[in-house]
Amino acid sequence: MPDSEQQRPEKGEVRQYTVAEDDDGIRLDRWFKRHLPEVGFAAVARWARTGQVRVDGARAKPEDRLVTGQTLRIPPGNPAKAKAPRKRRELTEDERQQALGMVIAETPAAIVLNKPPGLATQGGSKTYSHVDGLLDAFVENDETPRPRLVHRLDKDTSGVLLIARTPGSAAAFSKRFSGRSAKKVYWALVVGVPEQSMGVIDAPLAKQPGTGGEKMHVDMEGGQPAKTRYRIVERAGNSAAWLELEPLTGRTHQLRVHCAAMGHPIVGDGKYGGQDAFLTGSVSRKMHLHARRLIISQPGGGQLDVTADLPEHFASTMEHLGFDLSLSDAEPLRDDPPPKTKAEKKQDAKQHAKQYRKARRGERRSRTVSKGAAKSKARAKPKAKPKGRR
Repeated sequence: MPDSEQQRPEKGEVRQYTVAEDDDGIRLDRWFKRHLPEVGFAAVARWARTGQVRVDGARAKPEDRLVTGQTLRIPPGNPAKAKAPRKRRELTEDERQQALGMVIAETPAAIVLNKPPGLATQGGSKTYSHVDGLLDAFVENDETPRPRLVHRLDKDTSGVLLIARTPGSAAAFSKRFSGRSAKKVYWALVVGVPEQSMGVIDAPLAKQPGTGGEKMHVDMEGGQPAKTRYRIVERAGNSAAWLELEPLTGRTHQLRVHCAAMGHPIVGDGKYGGQDAFLTGSVSRKMHLHARRLIISQPGGGQLDVTADLPEHFASTMEHLGFDLSLSDAEPLRDDPPPKTKAEKKQDAKQHAKQYRKARRGERRSRTVSKGAAKSKARAKPKAKPKGRR
């Protein structure tokens, strides 16, 4: 609900709401979808066209952006029957403790979890235990919005998982992930040792036919662009290597497929590495892929920088192989700036056009001055006397 937290008036009364800070910058039609979902877009468009919906007393369009503190005037009546609020599932005490035990950081905009391996991020076919199903543990009362997932980790991948507290922060974080300004660093143990100590794996990915979309593969012709930067931190002879991985794109199973395509599958990833993905001895058969660090700017300002400890099986393997965890602080491997947003590109284009027009005006003035100077010089030059007899 908006800041006004007003109860909805009886049918026939005009409604007024105050735009909350969490809704700053949202489109008017999106505000309705978020807070009054029973009012469809057609109704919003009609109300806007006839001047029935107003922002600070002025007419508004569905695409207009709202600003914190503005007052919305909404006409009486609901074009459709209001939807019943989502019924929250009652969690057991064990589930509640499981959810709270994963928390490694909290801010006004986010809850950061260290997801254990084996726990799915979302539900699906025959998947009943998942992070999304535990988020009601963070809802204090009916006035508290339910936290939302903004990105995912594979079921067998552990590590940093960001949860947004409100719809507004969810939208802001989602933009950062889709715009690739969020910096993610993973730790992986792979079979064998890559030839180069660092590099970029550039291999387009697509769903593998015949797997029902459950498996990805490298498709150089029809795949979606996918890039992963890697660096070898330490090696255990020629049998295994500890890598830092930074996904520069966000494709399904990207890190797993890229490591396998490089000829060095992630230890424990039988789905993409087959039997070659398992080491002998006491090394766990669980997957050794961990979202170690996340750096992302927050919607209210400031930066969130979180590091997640390794799960027990991964930490045990690292100790068994004699790896020194202090050799990596999981600094992002990116050495080039993140891609610019559409707004930044548009601003750059405007600035370039402005500079171009200015330069062209300067050229025209220079040509005008040059022509004027030539004419003045021609007028000032004395005429030659005609030759004749003295």
